Amino acid sequence: MAVSKVRPIHVGIIGAGFAGMRCADMLLQRGMRVTIIEARDRVGGRVAQSNHLGHLVDLGPNWIHGTENNPILELAKQTGTVLHSWGERQSIFDRLGKVMPAHEATEYAELFWGIIADAFRYSNEHSTEIPASRSLIDFVTAKAREMFHDDAEAEQKRQTLLDIAQMWGAFVGGPANRQSLRFFWLEECIEGENPFVAETYAKILDKVQESIRGAEVRLNEEVTSIGSLQAEPPDSGSHDDHLKNVIVTSNPTHVLNQSEAETIVSAFDEVVVTCPLGWLKGNKGVFTPELEPSLLKAIDAIGYGTLDKVYITFPSAFWNEPVPDQIVATPETDERLPNVAAASTALHQRPTESATTEDYPGFTHWISPHYANSNPDHWDQQGCNLAALPPSCAHPTLLFYIYGPCGRHIADLVKTTPEAELDDTLYDFFNPYYSRLPNYSANDPACRPKAVLATAWANDRFAGYGSYSNFQIGLEEGDRDIECMRHGMPERHIWFAGEHTAPFVALGTSTGAYWSGEAVANRIVKAYGMDHT
Repeated sequence: MAVSKVRPIHVGIIGAGFAGMRCADMLLQRGMRVTIIEARDRVGGRVAQSNHLGHLVDLGPNWIHGTENNPILELAKQTGTVLHSWGERQSIFDRLGKVMPAHEATEYAELFWGIIADAFRYSNEHSTEIPASRSLIDFVTAKAREMFHDDAEAEQKRQTLLDIAQMWGAFVGGPANRQSLRFFWLEECIEGENPFVAETYAKILDKVQESIRGAEVRLNEEVTSIGSLQAEPPDSGSHDDHLKNVIVTSNPTHVLNQSEAETIVSAFDEVVVTCPLGWLKGNKGVFTPELEPSLLKAIDAIGYGTLDKVYITFPSAFWNEPVPDQIVATPETDERLPNVAAASTALHQRPTESATTEDYPGFTHWISPHYANSNPDHWDQQGCNLAALPPSCAHPTLLFYIYGPCGRHIADLVKTTPEAELDDTLYDFFNPYYSRLPNYSANDPACRPKAVLATAWANDRFAGYGSYSNFQIGLEEGDRDIECMRHGMPERHIWFAGEHTAPFVALGTSTGAYWSGEAVANRIVKAYGMDHT
């Protein structure tokens, strides 16, 4: 039967992030009608920028994870977006606030990444046998006991290694002791390097947005219900309005009094839900009939991490001067280590031509800071040196990555502190860390912050109060849960896309979101017999 005798197939896409926009692009290319409903006043979802500091910075992803056949890398090349790699030079401060000697920091870093390589191999080979309750830190602890057991300093060395291991929390947006060992293999990423997007994702976002010019984009609309009318697979027959399959209701978000807001009702042949996993967890009730039991289980089972950032800008980069080799670790990445979605540390990086081996390193780790009164729980801190970016992108800014309980604490400060006091409150929290950097002097105006920006995704309800999916202890069937969400409910004409439905090598990344939208579009096209047109 001929396709679309009466009208084009009409697909509604909930969410205008990378998944939603890529899905729309692919459907538009096949002649389908596309409407995107987005609760925010902009497109991009968790890909966004801010000029609050006086220079553009990313609120969402900073990195491109993996360079082998990565479409986001291709978009960066097409747009001329400047990328950067610091190499793997780093500095580590111990729990007393003293910089760790280079040889010692290098040794610990290499031991840790060697253990991570072992953990990946063990998880891959024994996943079904590993108890769901066993964490990555349990594995690291056992390895540390094997390594350090026969000298007077063994306990201190084990503790230092475990302190360094907490850095994994920034990779997954939650404490490392919550990382499932059973499904640790799901953290493997696309092969290749992990370049930092020095110029921000702005040009990449603009390029993706260009591809949806043919779509109807409705901003400032929050979806309140998604109702299936028919429980039959799509077909290639005629498509009259009265035969549409899914009814979506939404309310304008810019109306202050929601009780006065006029409900908007839309009918679609198919609906693609690209909302974040955290949003799905809190809004399962918008679906009628109720989601299938397997989907409800999957949405509840997969974890949702909180990774936030705090940018602190100074009058000048007082720390970015040549430093002695004795305080800069230069670990070599274990060749057995697969690529992972590095969120802070410079992992799998070869220094670009603009990178120098003289200035302060790109990555600093303050492990278990017992000296910081503002941090009684001793959350580790991780930071990147943005003054060491290429000259066209460099600015005197430190980028701190915070995760899990620390991320939520900072988000609470952002929400509850009076605006006039917020900057100083954040400076007080982070002062114990930047004040330990080279050349710091409390009396030097160059060392006094002039602007700060906290991303606070943990406060963002449209982001589901978090950042991206992760795999926590207690998870029994993580791979099957991802596949269940990826499959969606095509018989009810409802599909799901987003980083939480991505191919296993791209979960939790912007690349994964992009790929997931493309995959769902291809499935819809195929369902209507249009894959050969």
